[in-house]
Amino acid sequence: TSSHTRIGILNNPSSKIKEDNTAIARGILAAFLTQNNSNLKSFLSILIKEETAKSLAAGTKIVKFFIPGMDGDTFEKKYNTLGLDLIKTQQMFCQEVLKLLPGQMAVISNGR
Repeated sequence: TSSHTRIGILNNPSSKIKEDNTAIARGILAAFLTQNNSNLKSFLSILIKEETAKSLAAGTKIVKFFIPGMDGDTFEKKYNTLGLDLIKTQQMFCQEVLKLLPGQMAVISNGR
């Protein structure tokens, strides 16, 4: 959030939700819940890169991508305790309420 913009993320995966294929989704959620705006923006810039996704899929720990000044301990606790139920709930909302197909992306806007 800023005085100009707010952003939120809803996950709508196309594949079965498992621990090993949700590292980025859980990382994004944990970052939103634990980091200040400047650290969040910088960390998300790294996390959304294709090379990062490939590295995480190959088994690299997410801590390798931490940025200086980031509250790593708080992030790591949240990341490791985030259950898959939240992602499943978001997926259900996207498909049942927003009528998106699995994996389909959308932008929803609601001005102030």
